[in-house]
Amino acid sequence: MLVKDVMTRQVVTAAPDASIRDVARMMSEIDSGIIPVVNSDLLGIITDRDIVIRAVAEGVDCDQPVSSIMTEGIESCLENDDLREAVDRMSEIQMRRLLVFNDEGRIAGILSLGDLAGINEELAGVALEEITDDGSPR
Repeated sequence: MLVKDVMTRQVVTAAPDASIRDVARMMSEIDSGIIPVVNSDLLGIITDRDIVIRAVAEGVDCDQPVSSIMTEGIESCLENDDLREAVDRMSEIQMRRLLVFNDEGRIAGILSLGDLAGINEELAGVALEEITDDGSPR
């Protein structure tokens, strides 16, 4: 099975100058914990965890641009990668989500533990156990 067979295809993105508050609202509206931050290129991602730890907990003004708290150095895979290899990578780097790119280098989707649970609960459970093994889920 390939990553593209289970990934979430609908990806909403945010501009780097969008406010933290606006991106949090977007997450709520689309029921997602991750949004890629893009201009003409991918700059980073913002997660619900980033908002809590880097903004709310630190008292950052939520009208600041999302680029001020986004995560850079994105972990990813390709849509034609073997699913088991992608899950192994998630476990290895202890990430709950991977951005998925197509052969042209464009964002094609997001692979999450939730996507895995929908097709193979055992695989998702093993991945979750390995990801949270050190007690600090990401």
